[in-house]
Amino acid sequence: MDSIFTYFLYILTAILLILSFRKDKIKTKLALKKAWNIFLFVLPQLLSILFLVSLLLAVFDSGTIQSIIGVESGFKGMILSSVFGAIVLIPVLVAFPIASELMKNGAGLMQIAVFISTLTTVGFVTIPLEIKFLGKKVTLLRNSLFFLFAFPVAFIIGVVLS
Repeated sequence: MDSIFTYFLYILTAILLILSFRKDKIKTKLALKKAWNIFLFVLPQLLSILFLVSLLLAVFDSGTIQSIIGVESGFKGMILSSVFGAIVLIPVLVAFPIASELMKNGAGLMQIAVFISTLTTVGFVTIPLEIKFLGKKVTLLRNSLFFLFAFPVAFIIGVVLS
């Protein structure tokens, strides 16, 4: 089913690209050039993160991943995933392939959900810059609330998708 949907999206994209090209060749070429430049910008980050994840998957077997951030790890695994998500500074587009590989190797859904939630909303690394622009009170309140909110979000995702 997934592959049929994937092929459908590819075909739809090709059709829309052709229609766009027919409507305005210059804008379509500019859009493709911008997309290519974004791809080239993200590619080194993606490759380095995927290399790191591959290395970690080579070192840790599925059983180890399951015990650290698997379903059985429970709330402890969620805490570990949330802290890791809040600390790392990687593009979201890179995080999804990482999450997919971790889930294929035994990571739990709620643990991955809290990882993605904190990765996208909490930024321990960027706190100094955020304080500079938003102030200390707003920055700490925002990061704290988003960190705490990631747990109910992960629980809801775990309940709905399980």
